[in-house]
Amino acid sequence: MRTLKIDSFDKGFAICTDKEKSYFAIELGELPKGVKKGDIIEIDDNGKMKIKNSKSR
Repeated sequence: MRTLKIDSFDKGFAICTDKEKSYFAIELGELPKGVKKGDIIEIDDNGKMKIKNSKSR
């Protein structure tokens, strides 16, 4: 399982970082609905994503 923080959005992608500060670009269509900048998402071993912690909640 991988945990990522959404840092920003740019040209159809969410720019995310992990705990080692590595960067990842994820297409917006692949993310769970309603994600916002600052949200934490978890990606399981099958690639399924869920919002773990939301700044908007």
